[in-house]
Amino acid sequence: MKIMYALVVPVVTLVTLLLVQVSGLSVPMRITMTTGASTDFSVVGEGKVEVVPDTGYVEVGITANKLATAEEAQSKIAATNDQIVEKMKSFDIEAADIKTTNYSINPNYDWSEAGGGAINGYNGTATLAIKVREPDMLAAVVESAIAAGATDVYNTRFDVEDPAQYREQARTQAIDNAKEQAQKLASQLGIRLGRITNVVESTQSGDNPIAFRTEMGFGGGGAVADMQKGSQVITSTVTLYFEKK
Repeated sequence: MKIMYALVVPVVTLVTLLLVQVSGLSVPMRITMTTGASTDFSVVGEGKVEVVPDTGYVEVGITANKLATAEEAQSKIAATNDQIVEKMKSFDIEAADIKTTNYSINPNYDWSEAGGGAINGYNGTATLAIKVREPDMLAAVVESAIAAGATDVYNTRFDVEDPAQYREQARTQAIDNAKEQAQKLASQLGIRLGRITNVVESTQSGDNPIAFRTEMGFGGGGAVADMQKGSQVITSTVTLYFEKK
């Protein structure tokens, strides 16, 4: 009996794979069939929704190097910070959408033989995270921040601020896809499906890197890169578990 069972299982698996090829069932698909359990048939469905991002994000850095005192470094950072915030008003960016994510003032040491490790000034850094609710203005926002004294630009990206509604659409597609595939496969195999006994979902938002057309210039009058929003794919993968009659 053990020998017969070992031969039957590969044959059933092969038949199932052939049915997938000839019946037009879409992939990815995972089928689980066991014996002696009420929930013994599961199918995976996938849904995808492509969304144009509606929000831009950028972090700009401010630096002050080798100022005579810590107070001077603080003043330089504060002045540049105020200039950037003032510039952002022209884009209707509110103070609530500008956040300081890093701020530090540190002594600068002269480690040369003549200096002997003595403090020869103070350095300051700060980073402002800016949320841009009009994503088409992101490149102009970056350019204005640089003009106001920002020395670095980090983590420039586009995103969907509230993806929940799109996840719901993707989930509905995934459920419909799983049901369709379950019915096709059940028909091919002569299986009667009972009620759905369990649902497992996983969601994922695709990354949305920015496409740069030109090099970004900092402090040298270079043009800011042309930033493309592109699209973001939000997916939902749903596994439906059926009773098999």
